[in-house]
Amino acid sequence: MRAVRYHEYGGVENLVVEHVPDPQPGPGEIRVRVTAASVNPIDWKVRSGAARELLPLDLPAIPGRDAVGVVDEIGAGVRGVSVGDRVFGLGGVTGATAQLAVLSAWAHAPTTWTDEEAAGAGLASVTALGGLNALGGLRGRTLLIEGAAGGVGSAAVEIAVARGATVIGTAGERNHAFLTSLGAVATTYGTGLDERLAALAPGGVDAALDTAASGSLADLVAIVGDPARVSTVADHANAERLGVRVVNAENDSSLLAEAGELGREGHYTPRVERSYSLDRIAEAHAYAELGHTRGKIVIRL
Repeated sequence: MRAVRYHEYGGVENLVVEHVPDPQPGPGEIRVRVTAASVNPIDWKVRSGAARELLPLDLPAIPGRDAVGVVDEIGAGVRGVSVGDRVFGLGGVTGATAQLAVLSAWAHAPTTWTDEEAAGAGLASVTALGGLNALGGLRGRTLLIEGAAGGVGSAAVEIAVARGATVIGTAGERNHAFLTSLGAVATTYGTGLDERLAALAPGGVDAALDTAASGSLADLVAIVGDPARVSTVADHANAERLGVRVVNAENDSSLLAEAGELGREGHYTPRVERSYSLDRIAEAHAYAELGHTRGKIVIRL
């Protein structure tokens, strides 16, 4: 099969498209013929070597954690899915940006989603759902989402709105119209956030989800008044110090199924800012490294 690989840690120039052996699914896994895969921050952090102590790799490695595709092989013990089904889901830390990928968590992709949209749903949705679930019931509450325009943040906005929350999302001004289209009240991040929130939410903010790791966690705790009502999917170091709930993305098929159902109901559509062909993988990673992605970046296979 054709796949993207890198043979050593470093910059985007190390990404090459080459022929590699087909992967085989193990027990509890499936293999899909990939139609699209997404680019997540973890992909370039792992590729660059910045995360090698936390997530060491056997090189060469194929970047990518989530994808959409058609099932073409099923491992032992797998139930509820058949060859030919269109699914989206998650594999390991690497392996998705290839013609064939092995998934350990998956759900049927809604027909309402394009392949590019479904490719952007896996990691973003399980991360967003985990962060929101840590905050308890949201109906009738005011929720602040820090970093609301990114892949996880935009997913969290739509899901929280579907759960009945009033959502205020922070982002740069160029993304305010985007947040409004998702159902959030948009405001800028940074100095003076508490004053802006006082005007936007006179009754106060009930809970906060941090997806940005921008150093604002202490401010979020002060705004909601209780670290137990703040969760983060990004700022692990400060969360431990402040007593904030930390959520890690998990390969959880039940969360993927929930995201898929929200998609079928029209409550959640993964937003794709840019899509690239496989041969333009270096451009995709370079854009991701800028850190200003609105929604998701997707690779078409």
